[in-house]
Amino acid sequence: MYFLFPVLSYVLFSPHLALCQDSGSEGTLLRGDKAEISVTVRDSSGEAISVPATVKIFKEGMPTDQKEASHGRAFFILRSLGDYTVAVNATGYKPAQKEVSVPVAVKAEVDVYLQKESAFGGNTGIPGRPLLAPKAKEALDKGLQALGDNKPKEAEKFVEEAAKLAPGHPDVLYVQGVLYLSLHNWAQAQGVLEKASQLEPNNARVLAALGMALTDQGKYDEAIPPLEKSLQMQTGGWETHWALGKSYYYRQQYDQALKTSQQALAESNGKAPQIDLLVAQSLTAVGRYDDAAQTLREFLKSHGDRPEAATARRWLDGLVKNGKIRRE
Repeated sequence: MYFLFPVLSYVLFSPHLALCQDSGSEGTLLRGDKAEISVTVRDSSGEAISVPATVKIFKEGMPTDQKEASHGRAFFILRSLGDYTVAVNATGYKPAQKEVSVPVAVKAEVDVYLQKESAFGGNTGIPGRPLLAPKAKEALDKGLQALGDNKPKEAEKFVEEAAKLAPGHPDVLYVQGVLYLSLHNWAQAQGVLEKASQLEPNNARVLAALGMALTDQGKYDEAIPPLEKSLQMQTGGWETHWALGKSYYYRQQYDQALKTSQQALAESNGKAPQIDLLVAQSLTAVGRYDDAAQTLREFLKSHGDRPEAATARRWLDGLVKNGKIRRE
């Protein structure tokens, strides 16, 4: 769906096609029986702002119209009734938004108050970012809760509902990707996460999840760039380091694999002891056979009942048979 966004944006926001006009200006589009939203953008004192401002309206997380405010005023003729979000960005002010419900064909008056940006802090908002409508947010929150409770089928129901309500929202796409990862549907996870990354190319968590989906499919060359970029933007995250370590290893970048897998193991705080096996593989690859054997022995001593124990024993025996270490 995202490759359609530039076309949709042109159709919706083209000055030749826009339906929003100042109600008091010459050439105003007659409202007739259509609903209208009248927006006044004010500063903290309550006065209409004089600086240029961009006003956008969203329905169910999707942009439907845009207008440059004139003397703090903007007017929109609505194509349909329902719940809308009004989002405002103005130079020197923090972004703001306000929900408005238009259940009948009337003129809805909306005042949006802006706060001045701090001289010491930048704007942390994302201008024009799709906004989640309340119903979509509720469904997504329930899906996240179900994922946290390890109830993937229940999560799937709520996430699908959120996707129907806000199919183009990057948060929905991200959670869909996480859900597919939990269900081991790697290709589906890759698909939705690629869409999310196209919308938000600098979102660290989206890039990390995309890299994991690629790693799980054995697409190591493709996985490394998003994983590296994610860690450059947001330090930490043992899952990200683990996936990157795997990708480095299978691309025969053994020094990087060792460093990254050791970092993943340290950050995991015992949550994923099987990372020891990747550390042992990397140590073997760089010729540190005694260290690899010691890592495997410690894993077997502490986690001999885990499914990976058989692999650890086989690798340890292999080091002995190949003359890399002495049998104890």
